[in-house]
Amino acid sequence: MGDKREAFNRLLLCYTKNMLNQLKHIGLSENEAKVYLAMLELGPSPVLEIAAKAGINRPTAYAQIESLKKMGLISMQTKGKKQLYIAEDPDQLEFLIEREKKGLEQKQGELKEVLPELKELFNTTEDRPHVRFFEGKEGLERMRDVLMKSKEKEVMSILAADDIFRIFPALTKSYTPRRVQKKIHSRLLYTSAKGKIFKDSDKEMLRDAVHLPASEHDYHADILVSGKQVYISALKGKISGILIDHKDIAEAFRFLFEILWKVYRKNEGSMQRTDPNKKA
Repeated sequence: MGDKREAFNRLLLCYTKNMLNQLKHIGLSENEAKVYLAMLELGPSPVLEIAAKAGINRPTAYAQIESLKKMGLISMQTKGKKQLYIAEDPDQLEFLIEREKKGLEQKQGELKEVLPELKELFNTTEDRPHVRFFEGKEGLERMRDVLMKSKEKEVMSILAADDIFRIFPALTKSYTPRRVQKKIHSRLLYTSAKGKIFKDSDKEMLRDAVHLPASEHDYHADILVSGKQVYISALKGKISGILIDHKDIAEAFRFLFEILWKVYRKNEGSMQRTDPNKKA
């Protein structure tokens, strides 16, 4: 007999948890769902009994009751000196969802009206940089998508090639064709332990490249400048990216790139260090 009762209690607990999760999916908080279920089981009850049934303290129960009242899921009645609370018919939940749906549609309409003005405000605040953060491999892919939406026709990049190909092995089959299709020319300074992996000048790929010896540079990033935007990707450890949209900051990065480009281009992509132990 005891085993049957225990099995029944486990089944009841499982059923209650399932209903609790369903109410949470509808939009109730966990405590709101507990209180509403407790009231459905108890019928008209004082707050002390509701709190005990729901497994929460009385102040918390009061707060949930007030919230449920605003949703139209609870009514009250007075019996003598006692204030009793009653759960409304569960059909009221359907009305609640319909009300939220109408409220969401209204908010969408209001957003459509104000969105053009917000975008105009966003685009006119050029005096301060707009900074966006991206995390993980997917974040860097989204950052590339932003770049591909740009109307600029040249990108300048300082790239740790071995790192980028480790993260995106098919980069030359995904990003590069999109760049070429949009007729965006690339000037690339890159490190690679494999040596020169890009042609110095590749008209078909719209790319000029200069190799920087990886042994001389502990570099694990990608810094790319396009128009008034700077894209910075960390390619080692926690993969992440930053997109800075600011004309003056982009010009500063472009200035530094041009200096490096001229120096390394002149020295055919390498700056040999003098070994003091090496005989002339």
